[in-house]
Amino acid sequence: MKLLRCMLFNLSFYGLTTVMCVLCLPALVLPKQAVWFCAKSWARITLFLAHHVCGIKLDLRDPQNLRFSQSTIFSAKHQSAFETIALTLLIPRPSFILKRELLFLPLFGLYLKKIGAVAIDRKAGASAIKEMVKQARARLESGHSLVIFAEGTRSSPDNENPTYLPGVAALYSQLQVPVVPVALNSGLCWGRKAFLKKPGIVSIEFLPPIAAGMDKKAFMATLKSQVETASANLRDEERKRLQKTS
Repeated sequence: MKLLRCMLFNLSFYGLTTVMCVLCLPALVLPKQAVWFCAKSWARITLFLAHHVCGIKLDLRDPQNLRFSQSTIFSAKHQSAFETIALTLLIPRPSFILKRELLFLPLFGLYLKKIGAVAIDRKAGASAIKEMVKQARARLESGHSLVIFAEGTRSSPDNENPTYLPGVAALYSQLQVPVVPVALNSGLCWGRKAFLKKPGIVSIEFLPPIAAGMDKKAFMATLKSQVETASANLRDEERKRLQKTS
C-alpha cells in the first residue's frame, strides 16, 4: 500500500508540475505577482497531495519569526525537496539562492528567472560569491527576502556535523541584514533522492533572527549550532512520536 501511495504521489506531483508549467506560460509576460500566484498554488497543491496521499503533515513552529520576511535572509537546513516547496508557500516573496543549472530546466527554469531566483555558477569559485552578493542585494532592494541552504546540498537527518559553505557568511557580512535560522526534520519522511515517502510530521521551525553585525566566524558558529541543535531536537521528537504510535 505504501508503495502504491508513493507511486500515486510521484505521478501526481510530476504531472501537476508539468501541467502547471504549461498552463501558466501566459503569466511569464504578466507582472511577477501572476507567477507568484502560480508558484504558491503549485506549492499548496503539492503539500495537499503529500498530506492526503503519503500522510506527510506540515507542522509550522514559531511562525512569528516570519514577520522578518523583508530585507531578511532565511538560512534553512536542507534535507529534501519538501522544504523548498513549503518555503515557497510560507515566505511571502522568497528569492531562492540555487545552482545555475536549474535555470536550464525546460519551462521550470523560466519561472525561476521570472520570480528572481539568484543563480550561482558553482564552478566559478570566488567570483561566484561576488556575483551572488550582487544579485542578492538587488533582490533585497526590490522587496524580496532571501532563502539559502547553507550546506549547499541535501543531507541526512543523522549527519551530526555537516559542512556549512561560506556563501551565507558572505551574504550576512556584506548585506548587513538579519538572518533567520530555519530548522527542520523533513528527511525522516522525504529522504534525499528517495522514491518512497514515509508518513509522519515534518516540522519547520523559524528560530529567532541573528542580528546583523556579528563577526563572520562567530556568526557561522552561531548559525550552525542553532540550526543543527534545533533540527536534531525535531528529528528526535518525531522519532519518539513514531515509536509510540507504532
